[in-house]
Amino acid sequence: MSRRADSSETRPDPRQFRRSLQRWFRLRGRDLPWRRTRDPYAILVSEFMLQQTQVVTVLPYYQRWLKRFPDFAALARAKESEVLHAWQGLGYYARARNLHAAGKFVTENCGGEIPAHTAGIAQLPGVGRYTAGALASFAFDRPEPIVEANIARVLARLTNWQDTIDTTAGRAHLWRTAESLLPMTGARDHNSALMDLGAMICLPRTPHCGACPVRRFCRAVEPALLPRKKQRPATVCLRERHAFTRQRNHVLLEQSHLRWQGMWILPRLASTPRRRPLLELDFPFTHHRVTLAVFARPAPKIAHANQQWFSLRALDRLPVPSPHRRALVQLLPLPSGSRS
Repeated sequence: MSRRADSSETRPDPRQFRRSLQRWFRLRGRDLPWRRTRDPYAILVSEFMLQQTQVVTVLPYYQRWLKRFPDFAALARAKESEVLHAWQGLGYYARARNLHAAGKFVTENCGGEIPAHTAGIAQLPGVGRYTAGALASFAFDRPEPIVEANIARVLARLTNWQDTIDTTAGRAHLWRTAESLLPMTGARDHNSALMDLGAMICLPRTPHCGACPVRRFCRAVEPALLPRKKQRPATVCLRERHAFTRQRNHVLLEQSHLRWQGMWILPRLASTPRRRPLLELDFPFTHHRVTLAVFARPAPKIAHANQQWFSLRALDRLPVPSPHRRALVQLLPLPSGSRS
């Protein structure tokens, strides 16, 4: 039987723990653009972008997004195609649609301003417990605990939690621990410090325990083995067939209603042609690894209702998912701006 470390004595003294953590954070904390503002909109944008995406990837997207959509009103006015175009390359496009919906919700129902309390924030589309707490904490300095991947790793090791963390019991333990360490004031810096500790010191495979500012509070016996998670499902390999049809300086595309809803992709093929594909590209997608096989196809006499011809110059303005844009870059002499 695994040993749970969920009793109060396994948790560090909150005051001493916070003092040690904050001393380190003042010296070593990351300087990130969304930490230089208290604007709830800018912080909400960062939180949506950072879901399942690394900071280094998000940084340029964040800056460009705020220039293009500087506030809730600008985002609410935008067309979905514009929002998806600004998001392309970040993946998980449901985040972009939820952020767009949140912009409309705040503009139409909240007078253009996010509520300053967690319950109100949680009403926004696409906002769950973590994002609501993060926004309340980072924008309004409310004493709200947060648990994301980095913080979960820190808390599991800190309490030597031996069970899996991605279960009801495991998640409850992490949130209780986060709440027990939370200060009544200064939650913004406290949560940022916990997050940085996980991102910089308490790393997944090779934790830098010798440099940890709260090492004396940690109960982990074998920190590199924590946290434990349920076994991931095996990766499923899929093959998707698409057509490349060019007519002079135009290419035929199809608006997707499935995985990349609202974005433009190479037209799907119902069956595999007998000829060899023009190219094959592999890309990961959640628990799948997909091979995109592109075949040459003559121009149809009548395009389907969701298909449309686009000039090569127009492609740069379209929301096109990364795998299909990579295929277009290899198959077409695109303008330089379309290669991003």
